[in-house]
Amino acid sequence: MTSDLAQRIRPCPANPWYWQYRGEPVLLIGGSVEDNLFQISDIEEHLDLLRACGGNYVRCTMSSRDPGDAWPFERDGKTGLYNLEKPGREYWRRFETFLRLCAERDIILQIEMWDRFDFARGPWQDNPYNPKNNSNYTVEESGLPEAIATHPGARESCFFRSVPALEDNKLLLAFQHAQVDELLERSLPHGNVLYCMDNETNESPEWGRYWARYIRQKASAAGVKVETTEMWDAHELTDQMHANTYGEPETYTFVDCSQNNHQSGQKHWDNLQAFRELIRATGMIRPMNCVKTYGANTGRYGTNRDGQERFWRSAFGGVAATRFHRPTSGLGLSPIAQAHIKSLRMCTDALGIFTCVPHLDLVDSRSPNEAYCTADPGRIYGMFFPDGGDVQLDVSAAGDGSLIVRWMDILKSGWLEPVSAQSAHGRLRLVTPRSDGYWAALISPAR
Repeated sequence: MTSDLAQRIRPCPANPWYWQYRGEPVLLIGGSVEDNLFQISDIEEHLDLLRACGGNYVRCTMSSRDPGDAWPFERDGKTGLYNLEKPGREYWRRFETFLRLCAERDIILQIEMWDRFDFARGPWQDNPYNPKNNSNYTVEESGLPEAIATHPGARESCFFRSVPALEDNKLLLAFQHAQVDELLERSLPHGNVLYCMDNETNESPEWGRYWARYIRQKASAAGVKVETTEMWDAHELTDQMHANTYGEPETYTFVDCSQNNHQSGQKHWDNLQAFRELIRATGMIRPMNCVKTYGANTGRYGTNRDGQERFWRSAFGGVAATRFHRPTSGLGLSPIAQAHIKSLRMCTDALGIFTCVPHLDLVDSRSPNEAYCTADPGRIYGMFFPDGGDVQLDVSAAGDGSLIVRWMDILKSGWLEPVSAQSAHGRLRLVTPRSDGYWAALISPAR
């Protein structure tokens, strides 16, 4: 059991906008082919690929929605019915293996305890909690219907109302407790796990609040401290849904802002900055994670370009974690994603991101979405250009000496030769080496 607080994933004491792991600040960067990674057969190779390109962050929904996926309960070979009192051996074996493989590679996994898409429409027909699929209760006893044809956002299922503050469904809640206890028995010894209650929920805040507190209490009883959050469905971060997370720092110790990745361009950046201020105003700064960066030509939530831009804007905009969403809605761990993961790691390591702050106010002569800046003024400035650019950067804090500019061709994950530059009246003109393409630049005083 990793009980030493300094060794576990936790908000960084020196800068709580970011994470600390094994006693060192860490930026979480990732991408993966699937969300419930513990269910895929080539998981070890996939994690090795992620690490090889500089990634250290994956998403882990506890879902079973694809052919060949195991379920968390055992099934009777004769009746074909699940027994909710018997943990599914294969399901939990896969999860234990996943936990071990991630820990060995210093990969942080963000678990989503419940995914609403498992409990409606097609997946509900196979779900062990469906009364027709288990030997433990009937429709009448559980209150759960055998068919739910609506989108889970319609909130037709009482599965997410079992907790005492809502419908207090003791029969159903007991089985939910058993599943969560099985998960925690395996995950709590690992210090590289973050806990998110749901996938883009619009259920009552009482549901997630109950499970966050339950998990924190179980962890405390085991002698460890864990980090918890909720993920809301609202695409606008200023929506009241999100206030239920950032406004409850005693329950939620980090904030997932993935839904901001439905926004594009300048609005994507502006919304994130407004959200940072809402968190700051609570008096308890906490990490912001983007576990899902949408955007792929194959999906409905933006293009390949959207996905690539959102990935970098989030990182330069101050998030503690950014990850490409799985296909078809994201770039996953495709060659394009690999290039961006590698380049972002190279750039943020050289930048020293943990002392930097989003500083778009330092950029002049800029068109919307032309360039973005994070900086530790006077020490170093980082710029991201989504598609080439020509802007003015306020470097007055660096004094009157010469500067060094390092350009990175992001898709090639390569630095160009550093060049010397001189500011004029505290301003430095930055023109990308080409008029198009994804570029990053680091600007620092010559020493």
